[in-house]
Amino acid sequence: MDLAGKRILVIGLGKTGIAAARFLVGQGAIVTVTDEKPLAEWEGTLREIGDLHTNLKIGSYDSDSLSRTDMVIPSPGVLPFNPLLSEAVRRKIPILSEIELAFRFLKRPMIAITGTNGKTTTTHLMGEILKKSGKKVSVRGNIGDPLIGYVEGKQDEDYVVVEVSSFQLQWMQYFHPFIAILLNTTRDHVNYHGTFEAYCRVKERIFENQTVGDLAILNADDPRSESLSKRIAARIRYFSSSSTLQNGIFLHGSSLSYCGDGKREEYPLAMVKIPGKHNIENIMATVIAARECGCSPADIISAVLDFQGVPHRIEFAGEKNGVAFYDDSKGTNVGAVMRALETFPRPIILLMGGRDKEGDFKTLIPPIKEKVKELLLFGEARERINTLIGGVVKTAQFAKLGEAIEMAWQHASAGDVVLLSPGCASFDEFSDYRARGRFFKEAVRNI
Repeated sequence: MDLAGKRILVIGLGKTGIAAARFLVGQGAIVTVTDEKPLAEWEGTLREIGDLHTNLKIGSYDSDSLSRTDMVIPSPGVLPFNPLLSEAVRRKIPILSEIELAFRFLKRPMIAITGTNGKTTTTHLMGEILKKSGKKVSVRGNIGDPLIGYVEGKQDEDYVVVEVSSFQLQWMQYFHPFIAILLNTTRDHVNYHGTFEAYCRVKERIFENQTVGDLAILNADDPRSESLSKRIAARIRYFSSSSTLQNGIFLHGSSLSYCGDGKREEYPLAMVKIPGKHNIENIMATVIAARECGCSPADIISAVLDFQGVPHRIEFAGEKNGVAFYDDSKGTNVGAVMRALETFPRPIILLMGGRDKEGDFKTLIPPIKEKVKELLLFGEARERINTLIGGVVKTAQFAKLGEAIEMAWQHASAGDVVLLSPGCASFDEFSDYRARGRFFKEAVRNI
């Protein structure tokens, strides 16, 4: 793909947008960057791109930025109905996501992982298993480091493991992993995609360009998997925490049984050190992918034994006077809250709230009735959540997370769990879920 002399507009200057602009300038493109933030707020961004003077200019956040444009690269958080993108579609200007652009220059085999929940945990673990097996690996994508930054380098790894969000799959065209994993699909990002059905269709695009030589890994317990399998050209392996499988991996007593290619392997359930049934499912998916990459069962077991999970995903944050605190700030949708609640047998004081993503909070009523002794709602979404599920158990509302944490500590008793699992985005009060999680852990330390 020759980008020299191409006029390209990058929309959104977060980490991904900056990395894309840097790559494009390096390829000789004439790059315009724009962001919906007023120019006066660009100080930090301008420092990061200050060395890209050649072929780089700042554009206004309006349709004038599209003049004489050959291609548009939107950052992941830019809504598909954003006015600039809508106008680009109307003008028939090609729109490529950053991962699609990067794929055009990728030389190494790629393992791509998506799903509503569990992407980051599974991507991290997949990288650790490959390293344990002596493979050279780069872990990229929605997990933190954009894929576009990788293709600028030597590309001498054996594999590239990429966490992929629905935002990134929205604008793909030729993106083609040799192993693709769809962990699950539950209601999320309806505010972005318009409907749950549209969200699911975008997630499922991860398999779109696979062929018979590739591998697709599906959740047999997901109700969409059966119909989806009929549209996939790749070989398929399944994982399940509730059914016996002839072609995949499943729970069998105190082990995970993997059946495939006429063989059966057993992986001890005791190797799993991170809590929750959902993490067992994440590990099942990585076992299938790792065996496809030639990793031995012994190396897989060793890597899983060593794996302690990822920050802000049902992460133990401390214990005070017999009260355990858990940081699940990465639980930004209703499905994640459901999985977090399933993890604990102890009474829970649940902290939920933030910026609403039109989650179906009513689906939480049964587990809240069963597991939660008190529900503390905070942030912009508190009133909507309260309207939908407030009063199912004792409920209170707070403008800020800090106020909810203070009340949780006042009401907690020895044996309780105080769980931050917001079910919402963080952007009403924090820059991202990481900042929210750090705030929670700092508050716990200061109790």
